[in-house]
Amino acid sequence: MEHLLHKLAVQLDAMDEASLMSLWDKYAAIVSQFEPSRRWEEAVLIFGLIQTKHWKNQLLNHQLVASSKPSAAHAEGRTPHARLAQKLLEPQPAPRAPEPPKAPRRATVIPFVPRKKPVPDNTTEPTRDAASDKTNPQSDA
Repeated sequence: MEHLLHKLAVQLDAMDEASLMSLWDKYAAIVSQFEPSRRWEEAVLIFGLIQTKHWKNQLLNHQLVASSKPSAAHAEGRTPHARLAQKLLEPQPAPRAPEPPKAPRRATVIPFVPRKKPVPDNTTEPTRDAASDKTNPQSDA
């Protein structure tokens, strides 16, 4: 797999960016109109390859320009690379002995018990049933 990717990279790098960029509009239009097809998937990959070649050349040009004229920050060691190099060159303190492992904490088991039914409150009025109700005149008959 890696060999195949390397071969693709070599072939892509051999292509002319200007020729690839002339195809950019065509593949951008195809990719912008989604359709679930093999043609659309291949167009996305081609568009990505065109973008990759363009991005690689932009990055290469940026790096070449940056390396050709060192900035004041670079000369004073304020760039990230210079700070990293200084940090790596500083003497490192001796490593501490590892701490002994802590004893594992014992877990607390929480018992799950069914809820108790609520006890009725006796302070309210007693309920009346139909047999003891004397207000209904038909219940006397």
